[in-house]
Amino acid sequence: MAETTPYEVDDCRGVLKVYSDGSIWRSTEPSFRVPVLDDGSVLWKDVMFDQCNNLYLRMYKPAVVVAKKLPVFYYIHGGGFCIGSRTWPNCQNYCFKLALALQAVIVAPDYRLAPENKLTLAVEDGFASVKWLQAQAVAPEPDPWLVDSADFNRVFVSGDSAGGNIAHNVAVRLRADSKSLAPVRVRGYVLLAPFFGGTKLTEFEALGPKDAFLNWELIDRFWRLSIPKGDTMDHPLVNPFGPASVDLEPAELDPILVVCGGSDLLKDRAKEYAKRLKNWGKDVKYVEFDGQQHGFFTINPNSEPAIQLMQIIKDFITKYST
Repeated sequence: MAETTPYEVDDCRGVLKVYSDGSIWRSTEPSFRVPVLDDGSVLWKDVMFDQCNNLYLRMYKPAVVVAKKLPVFYYIHGGGFCIGSRTWPNCQNYCFKLALALQAVIVAPDYRLAPENKLTLAVEDGFASVKWLQAQAVAPEPDPWLVDSADFNRVFVSGDSAGGNIAHNVAVRLRADSKSLAPVRVRGYVLLAPFFGGTKLTEFEALGPKDAFLNWELIDRFWRLSIPKGDTMDHPLVNPFGPASVDLEPAELDPILVVCGGSDLLKDRAKEYAKRLKNWGKDVKYVEFDGQQHGFFTINPNSEPAIQLMQIIKDFITKYST
C-alpha cells in the first residue's frame, strides 16, 4: 500500500500539533509571546519535585521580606491540560505580581500534559507537588528558601483554568484541615476560571460568543485530547457533578474562592459549582467580573479587574490565615 503523509488533525494555539498518525509536535516557544518583566524585586528558582517524571516547580518570594514567615500560595498553570508551563512568560509575570502583592512564597508546579499523558496524570502531579511541600516540612535539610520564609501552617492552593480543576481535585482528596499533609496545613483554595466540563452543554457554552478567547472549538479539542480513550466529558475529573463523580454533599472541604469572567464560556459551570457547594453548607465565595474573558488576569495583569482580583485573593488569604 502507498504510504500516506501524516496530516495535521489538531492545533492548540500553534504550540501543539497532533497528526493523523498519532505523532505529536510541540513548540519550544510559548503561545504567549510577552517579555519577562523581571526587575529583581522578586527572587525565583526552579526545583525538581518528581524525579521519576522529570517534573519541576518554580518558587518565588519577595526580595525584601517584611514578615518573618510568609504564606505559601500555589499557582498551578492552565492550558486545557494540553499546553502551558511554569516557564511561560505570562505565568512567570503573574507569579511575580502574586509574590509582591500577596507577600507570599509562590509555588508554580508543572504537570504532565496531554495527549501524551491523559488524565488522571495531571491531577496526580498537582497532588504530588503539594506532597513535596510536606516532605520539605519534615526533611532534615529542607530547601533553605522554605526554612527561611515559608509558613507551612498557611498554605493556599490556587489554579488557573486546568490548574483550577487540579486545585479542586486536590481539595476533594485532602478534605478539610488537610490532616494527611501534617505539619503542612492548607487553609483554602482559589479556583480561577476552573476548567470543568460535561456531556450536556451549559447555556453559555452553547450560546456564548463564538470569538471568545477560549472558544467552544478549543474547549472541545482540549477535552478530546486529555480525556482517556473511551471516557466522556462526564469523567469524574472533568465534571464535579457527573454520574460517576464523588458525592460532594457530605464532603468536608476547606474554604474555596471561585472566580470567573462574565464573558468566559466556562462561567455557568463555575457559578453552578459554587452555588451547589454553598447550598450544601460549604464555605464558598463566587466572584464574577463583568465583560472579562477567560484568563483576563494574566492576559492583562495591570487592568483594573486584575488589580481588583488581586485584592480579593489577598483578602481571602488574610481571612483564612488564622
